[in-house]
Amino acid sequence: TVIRAAILIQKWYRFTMARLEMRRRYSLSIFQSIEYADEQDQLQLSNFFTFMLDHCTHPDSGNNKNKSNVQIVLEKFDVKKKINVPDSYYGPRLSFPLTVEDANALLHAFRNEQLLHARYVLQLLSETRRVLKEMPNITHLSTSYSKEITVCGDLHGNLDDLLLIFYKNGLPSEQNRYVFNGDFVDRGKNSMEILIILFAFLLIYPNDLHLNRGNHEDYIMNLRYGFTKEVSKKYKDHWKQILCLLRDVFSWLPLATIIDSKVLILHGGISDTTDLDFLNALERNKLKSLMRPPKSVRDRQDQTKKKISTAKTSKHIILDILWSDPRSQNGCTPNKCRGGGCYFGPDVTAKLFERYNLKMLIRSHEFKPEGYEISHDGKVITIFSASNYYEEGSNRGAYIKLNPELTPRFVQYQVSKFTRRQNLQERVGTIESSALKCLREKIYAHRSELTSAFAQYDVNGTGRISVNDWAAAMESVLQLELPWRMLRSQLAQMNPDGKVDFMSCFYDLKMGQSIKEAQPALAETLCRYRKDLEIIFNIIDKDHSGLISLEEFSQTWRLFTSHLGIDVQDDSIDKLVLSIDYNKDGHIDFNEFLEAFHVVHRLEKKAT
Repeated sequence: TVIRAAILIQKWYRFTMARLEMRRRYSLSIFQSIEYADEQDQLQLSNFFTFMLDHCTHPDSGNNKNKSNVQIVLEKFDVKKKINVPDSYYGPRLSFPLTVEDANALLHAFRNEQLLHARYVLQLLSETRRVLKEMPNITHLSTSYSKEITVCGDLHGNLDDLLLIFYKNGLPSEQNRYVFNGDFVDRGKNSMEILIILFAFLLIYPNDLHLNRGNHEDYIMNLRYGFTKEVSKKYKDHWKQILCLLRDVFSWLPLATIIDSKVLILHGGISDTTDLDFLNALERNKLKSLMRPPKSVRDRQDQTKKKISTAKTSKHIILDILWSDPRSQNGCTPNKCRGGGCYFGPDVTAKLFERYNLKMLIRSHEFKPEGYEISHDGKVITIFSASNYYEEGSNRGAYIKLNPELTPRFVQYQVSKFTRRQNLQERVGTIESSALKCLREKIYAHRSELTSAFAQYDVNGTGRISVNDWAAAMESVLQLELPWRMLRSQLAQMNPDGKVDFMSCFYDLKMGQSIKEAQPALAETLCRYRKDLEIIFNIIDKDHSGLISLEEFSQTWRLFTSHLGIDVQDDSIDKLVLSIDYNKDGHIDFNEFLEAFHVVHRLEKKAT
């Protein structure tokens, strides 16, 4: 009896754990699929963002037409010598050249949520730019100078992860060398602090701390994923100068690092056209953003085809190394999930290794639940250092330590604020609830298309279709490659006859406010492009007041809908905007406008 009871308990435990793992995996799949779909949207709208930036932003002075914005900022900074730092400022006061004491002061200040004054930020960026300009596109390191080299992946504004890495592994020094492999910024709330710390240590130990560029070290990406907004909020008086310098600093970041001529470290991956010799020779600073071609190519009609072709080739090669992902199948194909870069197989890796006599490729760029993943028969390692990336408890972070034998040792960690108080079931429930919330918002934003897709399977107009048809309709519209049949119970109701009530997908959702003036199709469109509209209006709102004139709103909306081919009647948006101008002063509070068009979950289900 005791043995039978033990077997039953064991079966129950295994079943419970398997079910929890299934829920965790599909939750992470939801997050990742939506993230990649968002990146596709970013790439598709890059031309429109380029147009807006070109027509809505200008140098500070009309007398500087032949000078770059960076030159203007640096000259003004030199003329003023310094920005006044008030006596009330109690943060770090930096003097250059920096010392280890300065770096420690920065770490202490940021642990206590202090800001570094804009004067010192601009000085730091100017000095960082000077140092980076002297560095090659590909940095070559040797393990003979130190026992180990530590390689870190994406941090994405998570300061706690960086502080934990330094706590566990020690601060950068001549004896403790680091390579940070891009994506320092965006998504998290402390991107600026991470940059300041890394740039400070770079200035102190330029031969011992190394930085590679990631796909998020790109000012157009920063518009969408939060870094631009973070800087403008933290540095209200000098955010334009800071972002202008950062745009240039990012373009000077090295593109790759090679250790002992055997280990290639770059942010994304490779393709079947990756040429390290060409990569080492190109002018990396010409590409301020991979979301737009170099300004010289767009503006100079008299350029030769050869120069234009070289610029395009440079962009293509950099796009591949910053955006690509490995896969298990042989070959090299376009990365349709992200919309940029490629998928590269083991044969592509083997070919590059043979050509350059390499042993290992370390890359980042891709979320991994355990913080790292080994693929291509041990030749490719993905390292991801941002723990709790999607949600508290969603994943571990990790870093790699390479010894002189180039044997990788993985160190995992997870910043814990709340998860220690939760058991495994509660942690999975939190992750699942957050993932499903994101997915339901995506579903609502495509309501019209989904309804039409469902109707094609509902020939008799019953409002019910089979599970297979429901799953096919969901995938045909959303294209997220999710296990829809498994997710059905969380998203739609099933009738006693085994058919899915497809309109139940939308029962739990509504718009933020009940706006009678907004037609359903218009409301859905505004909901879907809410994030893009926020980017566009942040570009227009030069004084950062949050107020947009009705005329600016209408003109921009018409440009935006024309670019995307959206068919919305002009008078419907005009009526809507007038209704939101509550005090009739000819302006709308854009934050209130955005709030009106976000999805509210009326019947939020508790995680079980």
